[in-house]
Amino acid sequence: MKQQLFFTSFALAVVAVLFNFWKISETHAQTNNTQQVTIKFQAMVGDKPFSCGNSYTGLGKPATTLTLSDSRFYVSDVALIDEKGKLAPLTLNQDGKWQYQNVALLDFENKTGACANGTVETRDIVVGSVPPGNYKGLQFTLGVPFNLNHEDATVASSPLNLTSLWWNWRGGYKFMRIDLQPNSAISAGMKHQDKHESVGFPIHLGSTGCESVGDNQKPSSCSHPNTAKVILGNFIPNKNVVIADLKALVADTNLTGNQTNTAPGCMSEPTDTDCSGIMANIGLPFNGKFSPGQTFFKVK
Repeated sequence: MKQQLFFTSFALAVVAVLFNFWKISETHAQTNNTQQVTIKFQAMVGDKPFSCGNSYTGLGKPATTLTLSDSRFYVSDVALIDEKGKLAPLTLNQDGKWQYQNVALLDFENKTGACANGTVETRDIVVGSVPPGNYKGLQFTLGVPFNLNHEDATVASSPLNLTSLWWNWRGGYKFMRIDLQPNSAISAGMKHQDKHESVGFPIHLGSTGCESVGDNQKPSSCSHPNTAKVILGNFIPNKNVVIADLKALVADTNLTGNQTNTAPGCMSEPTDTDCSGIMANIGLPFNGKFSPGQTFFKVK
């Protein structure tokens, strides 16, 4: 009887070892079937890196000198493009802070100087995995997908919990927030300036025309989603950098004025002509006109 129990215990131990070996082998095989990818972004103003404390000349038409006080945006549905033009969606690392489901936040401000509305920590990468392959291009969407866009930022998972990047339930998130301030307003501590000068020229991209039963109800659709698909060729992951060039974004915009009876700057309203050049350079149709192609993002 003791001998039978010994052989039974021995057999069970062997089965357990073999099972653990199989699980390790399976995990190793799954790891070998993907490759880790880091996609780096950089915020630039022409040929100069973005910095909260710097002033930049030659912005917009007419050429204007301004200081940036914010630079953040969400990207989603990131994918690499192989030599045959086939998409390989990036499975984002769920880090509990910068990436959630298929959405990632890029944050270039550090709450210093003029960037008082921001956060101390910064983020300039998107990290995930794809099947092994020879990839030559990149695709992503500037914005938050509809199924995540109309949530309550006060209880949402990070990075969708930033109320400074959120309008309301109906409008959803500010997909991109870039704020520009006149130098005089910055040096004066935003005091004793006229209304437009103190506000500057904020650029807040988000969905508009979102209809719902009440302000605290999620909409079923938005007439202007304003999510922009960006396709970049000649991009090799872990080597090239995606440049977000503010100077190119505002190249066709008068940053010194504001359309009468509209919000300061560009708040994505479809009738605000201050948004015309910005939307076109993001690659979005606006006020019945199609964009010739985005110029905001490029590969370095």
